[in-house]
Amino acid sequence: MTTVLLTGFEPFGGDQTNPSGAAVHLVAAQWSGPEVLITAVLPVTFEGAADRMRALIAEHEPDAVIASGLAGGRSAVGVERVAVNLIDARIPDNDGVQPIDSPSVESAPPAHFSSLPVKAIAGAIRDAGIPAEVSFSAGTFVCNHVFFVTMQTVAAHVRAGFIHVPCSSEHSPRPDAASLPLADIARALEIAVRTTLSVGEDVRVPGGSIH
Repeated sequence: MTTVLLTGFEPFGGDQTNPSGAAVHLVAAQWSGPEVLITAVLPVTFEGAADRMRALIAEHEPDAVIASGLAGGRSAVGVERVAVNLIDARIPDNDGVQPIDSPSVESAPPAHFSSLPVKAIAGAIRDAGIPAEVSFSAGTFVCNHVFFVTMQTVAAHVRAGFIHVPCSSEHSPRPDAASLPLADIARALEIAVRTTLSVGEDVRVPGGSIH
């Protein structure tokens, strides 16, 4: 039986909600299989999130791992392509820890590429009427850290990667902030899972950036 691990995050930075965690719960509630979907909401802490992700991978031995997190200010779902081996925290995590210029994993490569079909996922989400793009920076906070740790941890045959989501319209911190309805965010994550399972080789279409 194919097993997929899908994760989001708890609230951080003073926010009362985190749409990634809320969307993961929605996907789990609506999942119809036939694959086994394992979901979890990770703490927004460097140590705790990495440890939890490693434990989930070890326990469930998933065939695919998609982690998701909030990128406040973005107006589109961002399918991340590159995880960098760098922590440079602009704000403390939820444990009050604020590493600066530290590696995610000592003696590991400088970066890992997602093994998800990132362009196919972004295209499928757009085809569903939801804004989406391929992103080339997952930041240097806990999201990128989990992305890098995931890629460092999974076996070579496991497809894995990270998706950033905007604020949800229902819980946006400001009325004028970029956001998407929570139902659309959940739908985007489900599409990402389905596309990962159904697409072998990623599509070769332009998806780069000049800045």
